[in-house]
Amino acid sequence: MRVFIAGIMQGSRTDRDIDSQDYRRELTHLLHHHVPDVEVVDPLAMHPNSVAYGPDEARRTLLETIALAGEVDALVAYIPSASMGTAIEMWNAYQHSVPVYTITGMSANWVVLTLSHRVFPDIPAFADFVAEGGLTGNRP
Repeated sequence: MRVFIAGIMQGSRTDRDIDSQDYRRELTHLLHHHVPDVEVVDPLAMHPNSVAYGPDEARRTLLETIALAGEVDALVAYIPSASMGTAIEMWNAYQHSVPVYTITGMSANWVVLTLSHRVFPDIPAFADFVAEGGLTGNRP
C-alpha cells in the first residue's frame, strides 16, 4: 500500500521557512507500525531543501508532487491551517479516486468536506482509525 503524506509546509508564511514538520515523522511511524508493507510517499523527505529551489525546480517539483498524489492508494492530509499545496494534492487524489483522510480542525471547510473520504479532528483520532485497520479495510 502506498500512502502519500500531504500537509502544511509554508502555509501562509511570507518567508522561506516552513512550519513544524513533526507530524510527518509521527504519521510515518504510525503507518509503518500498523500497515503491513506500507510505502510512505513524503514530499519533504523526497525534497528536503525544496524551499531553497529556484522557480524552475520549484515548478517541476510542485507539479511532480501533485501528480504523485493521484498515483497512490491513500492520501493523508494534515492541515491545522490552510495550505494551498495540500488542497491541490487533495484535489488530484480525489480526481483519481484516491481516498483522502484529512486531519484538521477545519471540518466545516468546503474543500475539506468535498474532497475528504473521512475527517479526523487530530492525529490521535486518526491513529485509532489506523490501529483498528480502518486504512486497509481490515477492521477487527
